[in-house]
Amino acid sequence: MDNKQELKHCIRVAMGQEPADIVFKNGQIVSTFTEEVIAADMAVSCGKVVAIAHVGPAKATVDLKGSYVCPAFIDAHTHIESSLVSPEGFAEAVVPHGTGATISDPHEIVNVLGLSGLEYMVKAAAGLPLDIFFSIPSCVPATHMETSGGSLKAKDIATAYKTNPKTPALSEMMNYPGVYFGDDEVLSKICTAHELGLGIDGHSPMLGGKELNAYMNARIMSDHECMTADEAREKLRRGMYILMREGSAARNLKDLLPILNDHTVHRICIATDDSDPHELDGRGHLDYVWRELIRLGVDPIRAVRILSLNPAQLYRLADMGGLGIGYRANFLISDRLDKPLVKAVYHNGELVAENGNLLKAIPRKEAKETMQSVHLPRNFSDKLQKYPQKGKVKAIGIIEGQIVTESFIGSAEDVAKGDLAYLAVVERYNKNGNVGLGFIKGLGLKSGALASTVAHDHHNLLLAGKNVRDMEIAGKEAEKMGGGFVVVKDGVVKAALPLPVGGLMSLKNTKEVASGIAEVGIAAKELGVTMRAPFMVLSFMALSVIPHLKLTDMGVVDVDRFTIVPLEA
Repeated sequence: MDNKQELKHCIRVAMGQEPADIVFKNGQIVSTFTEEVIAADMAVSCGKVVAIAHVGPAKATVDLKGSYVCPAFIDAHTHIESSLVSPEGFAEAVVPHGTGATISDPHEIVNVLGLSGLEYMVKAAAGLPLDIFFSIPSCVPATHMETSGGSLKAKDIATAYKTNPKTPALSEMMNYPGVYFGDDEVLSKICTAHELGLGIDGHSPMLGGKELNAYMNARIMSDHECMTADEAREKLRRGMYILMREGSAARNLKDLLPILNDHTVHRICIATDDSDPHELDGRGHLDYVWRELIRLGVDPIRAVRILSLNPAQLYRLADMGGLGIGYRANFLISDRLDKPLVKAVYHNGELVAENGNLLKAIPRKEAKETMQSVHLPRNFSDKLQKYPQKGKVKAIGIIEGQIVTESFIGSAEDVAKGDLAYLAVVERYNKNGNVGLGFIKGLGLKSGALASTVAHDHHNLLLAGKNVRDMEIAGKEAEKMGGGFVVVKDGVVKAALPLPVGGLMSLKNTKEVASGIAEVGIAAKELGVTMRAPFMVLSFMALSVIPHLKLTDMGVVDVDRFTIVPLEA
């Protein structure tokens, strides 16, 4: 409660001595506490649920006519930057789909801009019809094998906490080898988080056995990287929450569903991790996952619990995740549970979206401090000329639908005649001028080049191409527009999508950005690219904490050995 007077008022409303702000009549309340449906009226005052069933007078009433009332959904782990829109644009996209809160790791923009990136995100998220709880990035940069724009040391964690006092956790600890090898800086970050009373999110793909035991001694509380039920089951048994991931880049829901039963349901949440604007604008957000869970045989009420109460309990959001007395009046209305469709969304007791539309436009906050973050090295062109032209080379092998990759051995000559393409990561922060050179297989490129400043997690400039000249032109165009996606063929820019906010996000809405993605996607297809979302796929080719082979500005990374390796095989 905000104050004693408010508490007194809510008590009097519950006793029928004062009118509620609004009463919802004839609703069917989905209880995430008991996994049942309760036919009852519900009273709301001061943005909270103050009475259920025993409801008195009200200033206003809404007749739900038998519709179901469900607590608003909570995304247990997401990166707003991956939607390619600002927090305001993200809220516009997800609120009409019933999302009331997110636990968002801002490590993308913090890798670009440091703590000023976190400050921007907190400012942009203020006053939205969506509660965005920003965790504090634990790995900026993600590893010692890349150059980032920002850097957060253990000493910076407390400063970040002051900037962001509502934070629930230290973000995903991706440097899991740093934990079990006892890296002093990594352990200092963990101990600082413990001192601040924060939870610690995990990130430990395929980790098991004694290394998992060692990792969890740091009180790592969750994992969203499981790809098999066996992996998830081991982590559950050790004491982790499992965040079943169903996003745009990685979709593990179906494979992990066997772990869900009466004994484990309280330890399972849903994370989207990364959602692209096209899918947000098309299939929806967590409401899509709700329907997918039901389609896969999960009870609709249990699915609501997984999507709301469980993440609230994991992150200690004491007044969220359920329609209980004293809980925030964040909920959605659906006519059906078997084939649910979000009809209306309330946030703090106020109707904010109806029939898939936000009721009030969201103005954008000032973002000038985030612009102009792309700076190419002066000798960029010369460094691109140094690819080996013959002999065996290591190449990243794309696995469709996954962010893990294969470690592939190919011939440099195959760039001219086969499915091998050049790959480059160019440091863009005016720090050292590094250009990491590599090769990639499975992209489908037959000509031209692609450029992207979305390259997890350091977000240096990523280039892929069949010839160096087009790669150079694509890179320079990306610098000129302050970051984004570029497609070049025969020296001509065929399509481009500017993302000037840190080279990661647009201030436009998801529909406009999705249209821009479609344009660059069509242009990429004309170069021979076969995959559905090439820029999303490319963005993970530089992520040096996901097995097996990746590329950063420092060179080819063997993630399994956690070291830089020679390009030549």
